[in-house]
Amino acid sequence: METIAELLLARAGDETVGLRAGDRNWTWGEVLAESAARADWLADLRQDGPFHLAVLLDNVPEFVFWLGGAALVGAVVVGANPTHRGPDLARDLAHTECQLLVTDLAHLPLVEGLDLGPALGVATAGNPRVLVVDEAGYVADLATHDSATPATLDRSGVTPTTLGYLIFTSGTSGAPKACRCSQGRLAFIGTVLAQMYSLGPADACYVAMPLFHSNALMAGFTPALVSGAAVALPTGGKFSASGFLPDVRRHNVTYFNYVGKPLAYILATPEQPDDADNPLRSVFGNEGSQADTTRFAERFGCSVTDNYGSTEGGAAISRTGDTPRGALGPCPAGVLVVDPETGQECPLGRFDEHGRLVNSEEAIGEMVSTTGGAGFEGYWHNEEAEQARLRQGWYWTGDLAYKDADGFLYFAGRSDDWLRVDGENFAAAPVARILERHPDVVLAAVYAVPDVVVGDQVMVALQLRPEATFDPDEFALFLGQQADLGTKWAPRFLRRCHTLPTTATSKILTRTLRAERWNCADPVWWRGGPRDHAYIPLTAGDIVDLEEALARR
Repeated sequence: METIAELLLARAGDETVGLRAGDRNWTWGEVLAESAARADWLADLRQDGPFHLAVLLDNVPEFVFWLGGAALVGAVVVGANPTHRGPDLARDLAHTECQLLVTDLAHLPLVEGLDLGPALGVATAGNPRVLVVDEAGYVADLATHDSATPATLDRSGVTPTTLGYLIFTSGTSGAPKACRCSQGRLAFIGTVLAQMYSLGPADACYVAMPLFHSNALMAGFTPALVSGAAVALPTGGKFSASGFLPDVRRHNVTYFNYVGKPLAYILATPEQPDDADNPLRSVFGNEGSQADTTRFAERFGCSVTDNYGSTEGGAAISRTGDTPRGALGPCPAGVLVVDPETGQECPLGRFDEHGRLVNSEEAIGEMVSTTGGAGFEGYWHNEEAEQARLRQGWYWTGDLAYKDADGFLYFAGRSDDWLRVDGENFAAAPVARILERHPDVVLAAVYAVPDVVVGDQVMVALQLRPEATFDPDEFALFLGQQADLGTKWAPRFLRRCHTLPTTATSKILTRTLRAERWNCADPVWWRGGPRDHAYIPLTAGDIVDLEEALARR
């Protein structure tokens, strides 16, 4: 098994383009030289304790160079999430025991004045442990290491088992955890994907997902490094739906990776007759809907493969050509859907003539890998979370699913995405898939809000296409036409959001929506009574009545 350091060293003298950003190109040999300079600087700055480096940047060249520099000397890159704020961001960096922080003037205000732990201390522009890449002092200090080469670096401690990355989980429904990833594991994943998509020096991999996240590292940066393809960064350092196609054409992009909802956002941009006139060949990612992957492939003239996977690497599922609409793919050997209370495998899903799951309470369970999640390397200083993942010798994904009689798995949400309405338990994801059939709906988030008597009510937050207007009567009619919408599944509350709250990787922050309920600035409609079918605006007086009833409950 190789290391990221060895993959980078193999690029010595490589004159093909290795990095594209804006109007600048760097060859792979130049990327190695830039990485070596930062590795030498890192070695000089190293203190006792965990050799952890936090990087708080957008997808800019400096992030790539520090990934390379850290790998060469065995430092651990902690991807700091710029969507976190205040105490949450401080907790991330203190918990992972970072002794250095690389950032820029745009992101420095996010941490300025925060105590980031014993090794980093309070973040200020004058803190020598905080390196600000667009300050003159940074450029001068870096220049003193320009003569460093891979041969002058001490790489003796770098092996495939060397911890290379602490990657925070998305935290869509709970506090994020720092997942451990070794150099060997990352190199292996990148090698598999590079071979799967036949990537080579003539290719360019568009790395628009944030580099602090596993998807960008595992499915974007590393396959490019393995194959000698170019890493193409998004204009401005961030994913933009409107900027996607111009970047693809500008950088001659042939491969694109994604996680979450980027395909939906791109598809929501105005369609043009020449959309398929582009060099894009292959798209790989996870959590895209089957409707979106099909439409994306047709519109942009490429192939799209959407798989199930996670940062932890405990289980993976791949779609096949015969996968039914809405399914993740065929259930791999060693993967089961089990009742988390009993540990027993759940019965197969049964469907009515409309395709509606009729035994959700017994068929939906937690997806587990009986092999123990061979790719899972644990969390940083979080034994409780590790034990929750590894129980009875199995790896518990925390994701809900059900399986049909033909052996195909269907995603049903996270483990806390259960709703209980009028005594019936069901999962959120199947409801969201139905609502996203509406031609004006870009995204639908389905979640539980408390019923004033007992159990839950269904609330949905909708993000519509920019040009769309919301007609509650038309939407109620649409719901009535969906034969597979369970009798308890129809939303009681509808919230229209201009944009749904998401993580930096475009995953919907359901916990934020659940906490806000109807107490928001967005317009909300509701069905005022259990027998009402029409949606009417939720007024301030209605909210007062609801809150008082909940308080009595």
